[in-house]
This record gives sequence, C-alpha cells and structure tokens, in this order.
Amino acid sequence: MKKIFVLTGEDSGDALASSVISKLKNNRKDIEYLCVGGEKLKALGIKSIYDLKEITYIGFTDVFLNIFKINKNINRTVAAILKFQPDILFSVDSPDFTLRVADKVKRKNPNIKVVHLVAPQVWVWREKRAKKIGKIVDRLLLLFKFEEKYFSKYKVNYNFVGHPLLDNTAEEKISMASVLGKNQALISIFPGSRQTELKFLLPVLVDFIKCMNERYSDFKFIFHATSNTRTQIVDKIKSVNDLKNCEVISDPKIKKYILKKSIFAINKSGTVSLEIAKEKIPSVVIYKMGLLNYFIVKLLVKVKYANIINIAAEDEIIPELIQSNCNSQKIFEVVSDYLNNPDKIKLQVLKVQDQLKNFTKNNQSSSLNVCEELLKFI
Repeated sequence: MKKIFVLTGEDSGDALASSVISKLKNNRKDIEYLCVGGEKLKALGIKSIYDLKEITYIGFTDVFLNIFKINKNINRTVAAILKFQPDILFSVDSPDFTLRVADKVKRKNPNIKVVHLVAPQVWVWREKRAKKIGKIVDRLLLLFKFEEKYFSKYKVNYNFVGHPLLDNTAEEKISMASVLGKNQALISIFPGSRQTELKFLLPVLVDFIKCMNERYSDFKFIFHATSNTRTQIVDKIKSVNDLKNCEVISDPKIKKYILKKSIFAINKSGTVSLEIAKEKIPSVVIYKMGLLNYFIVKLLVKVKYANIINIAAEDEIIPELIQSNCNSQKIFEVVSDYLNNPDKIKLQVLKVQDQLKNFTKNNQSSSLNVCEELLKFI
C-alpha cells in the first residue's frame, strides 16, 4: 500500500487539495492517506491529525504573537508525518507553514518525496526564497504560467499545471427552497475564512448591506461561510436589527449553487476570486487588516494589485477596495455603479474570461495534471 500525506494550512489549500485527491482516489485504490486538512479533505474520508483552525493565522503580528504555538504545531506535524512514513508529502499553499514542515521532514528522511502545489508568491516579495524552495521540494507545481520565469532562474524543478479550481465538475441537484427568496436577486458575500479577517470585514459588510437596503428592496445577501466561521457570522447578523434579507451557508454544494445564481459577488482577496470568475459573476475585491500589518505589507510587496487576475492582467479589471477604501460607502458605490450599468458588468466578465485562458494548460484538467505529477513519485 502506497502512502500520501496531504499537508494544508488553510481552507483555500484544503479546497485545492481535495479537488486533486478526489480524482486520485477514483483512479487509484491502493493509496492510504493522512492529512492536516479541513472540511473538504475530511469529506473524502481522510483523517486530519488536528483541526485546521489551530494553524490559521493572518498578518505579521498574529504570527509573532502565536510563534510558540506555530512552532509546536510544526514539530507535531513533522512527527506525525515521519511516523506515517509516506511515499509522498503533498503540501499545498501556506508556504510559511507547509514548507517549514517539509524542510524538517526532508532533513530527517530524504526518501520522502515532497511535491508542493501553489508556489510561494516570490513575484510579490522575497524572490530569493525560490532558491531555498528548490532544495526542499522534489517538484513544484505552478498554478500560473507567468510564475515560470521566477523559478527557472533558480533552477527549481517545476511544472505548470494550471489551477484546479477552474476545472469543470459534475453538477448535483439540490433543493434550494429554504435559501432562494421570491423575486429577490442574490448577491454572494465571501468575508474570508480566518477569524482575524472576519474581525475587520464583517462590520464593514453589515454596514454595506444596510446601505443597500436603504436604496434597494429586491436583493438577498448570502454569506459564504465554513463550519468554523458560520456561528460568528450568524451572531453578527442577528445582532443587527432589521437585517432580514441575509442568509449564511456553509455547505460546499449549496455555496457553489448559490454562486451560480448570484448576480454579483463581494469577496475577500484570495483564491475564491477564481471560483467567482469561473462562474462569470461580476465582483469587487475587498481587504482590510490591522494598520501595523498593512504598513509592513506596503513596505515589502512588489506588486500593484491584490487580486491574482488583476496581477496577471497588469490592470485593475476587478475593482479592489483595500484598507481605507474598504468601507461600507465605497463598496456600496462600486456595487451600485455596476448593478446600474449592465454594459460595465459585461465588460468586466469579458476581460476576466480572457485572462482565465492563461490559467489553464492546454484546456486539460489541472487536477488530473497534478495527479499525474504525484503518480510519478509513487
């Protein structure tokens, strides 16, 4: 029996890993799995050695304040991997956690092959990390074609596979009677999966909905949550009087269906932008963090935009409302402007779809490309 340990550090990595492992499990029945994962990997029947939320931190200050806990979890994870003795350590995203684990595992057992999906964003900051990464991983799998130039100069063993979230998946029929309102257009809201993101974004989003309700009466706002964040979002909505046109959903199948039925999306900057783009839903990107973290980021980052589609296009195709611009009034103005201008919506969707062509490899399934890469080491 072959073994793969799947290592993720947050919900977006869990989603990417599950899209790959679901296909691998269908094709190969002789592989045993163990993971550090979230809801989606657990849904595949893979045991996680601990809850993903124990290692999900955002910003320099959060990491600094939890440094001892982080180091403890790194060592705990390394011990579990070495005990499991996998053929492959399949790490996904969250490089400051996953690659630190991989480095320690590789030093103690060089026979374990490390395949890492989602390259660290060396094109944003700390480009020379690429050289060290090449010494840790046996294969680096790139989601974006433009990343190749950053890793080729450091002679990293890489391959471009495309983005698994852009793969076509089978549709399932589900009942939506409890969520879909009569004569109400849906607006999807993605407030983030980390507690610290919700701390900054939820108050802004609730005030935005209040602004919308003062002007419009025909919208229903759907918060896309996880099982870990659902209670926090529900409690925030309940604490506000007369906010009746909101729902919170956490079931992945329902979330996907709701997104397809939405006329617009407001989302925290991150991987979910690609899911929204795939469904041809117009959107606006928002993000806010503590002032100290923001100033540190501004000093270090080399790119102009936060959204990966805008970065690839070198143009603000999707509006970005970051930090001081991430306020209820600004979001209201941008969303209203789009909703009142159908041609503007069409143009954004058209430009986004044109960019997505560069995010796939020869129109092949990215998840299958990743599976093929993993099987090379089995």
